[in-house]
Amino acid sequence: MQVIEDFSDSRLKDWCIHCGGWRVNLDCNVDHVPSKSFLQDPRPENLPTVPVCKPCNSSFSRDEAYMVAFLSATMSGTTDPTKQIIPSARRILEKSEALQAAINRACSYKTIGGEQRMVWKPDMARIERVVVKNARGHAFYEIGEPMMEKPTNVRVVPLEYMKDSEREEFERGYDPGGMWPEVGSRMMTRLLTGQDLTQDGWVLVQENVYRYLAIQVGLMTVRTVMYDFLASEVCWND
Repeated sequence: MQVIEDFSDSRLKDWCIHCGGWRVNLDCNVDHVPSKSFLQDPRPENLPTVPVCKPCNSSFSRDEAYMVAFLSATMSGTTDPTKQIIPSARRILEKSEALQAAINRACSYKTIGGEQRMVWKPDMARIERVVVKNARGHAFYEIGEPMMEKPTNVRVVPLEYMKDSEREEFERGYDPGGMWPEVGSRMMTRLLTGQDLTQDGWVLVQENVYRYLAIQVGLMTVRTVMYDFLASEVCWND
């Protein structure tokens, strides 16, 4: 990815976006958004990062590992570590037979449209926690807005489960006639230059692996797509 300078309002950047603590009083490091474990090797250079406090950053680790492993197992159709689509999932599952067993218990078989299919039911609380964490990071990195309040709505669903009208609305990028992001923000620069943007205006982190969109619909809306399979939308309303 290309390096884009941020010139948005610096007065909004003094807090940890997760706990709201003043960063000057906290032990901080940087968090990758999206988490590097979701990506394929070799990972892109210059991945987006945001400063957060270390306790918050480390608190997401187990849920991130769970989501990576569950997503990979769902797409791979198995918890066999050697058959995982996401490289980091192989390492995660090799280290934890208990996690393999938990994911296997979440899988069942159902007949859908006359075809027997595997159905996976994840721990949605853990999945949504990671999705919201990344959404906060995307909003802060791209538009300079610390979305520290609880989101109004969180939706996580495979793209194939969306109706055509829902998919069309979800995929829509920035409306040139609508509200543009803050002047000086990275998202504004992207819109003017096209840096790392798809034709529809999504930020492309890694092709066919991860893309996201941060738009000021409501107060803030962040959408992501992982592996052209799993979609998420996190909304904060006025």
